[in-house]
Amino acid sequence: DCSWARLADIPFHQMRAGHHRLLPFLVAANTVNYGKPSKLSCAEAAAATLYICGRVDGAKALMSEFGWGMEFIKLNKELLELYRTAKDADEVIERQNRWLENAEANSKEVAIHKRRKAKYWE
Repeated sequence: DCSWARLADIPFHQMRAGHHRLLPFLVAANTVNYGKPSKLSCAEAAAATLYICGRVDGAKALMSEFGWGMEFIKLNKELLELYRTAKDADEVIERQNRWLENAEANSKEVAIHKRRKAKYWE
């Protein structure tokens, strides 16, 4: 039993674990970490797992228990669908990396456009 806030106190090196699993890139919608990448609550992580594994109705049912829950699905819909339709874990990682590269490129384009627009109005 542990809280995410006390994760550093957990002696993971003493625990026996077979295969480590990581969720791909997603953005939190919970009230504590809204908008923060990879800062999911336990419920968000469980719902993401269900969704990616094709249990979309289960993911939605879980998230409907929280006032902010369906926002998680809405906020991450594009990514969840990309991951859900991947044929295997390698393709999930490939799709994640491609999406992140595109997001970074789009972010740079927006920044350039804003600078040009600001100079025009000066």
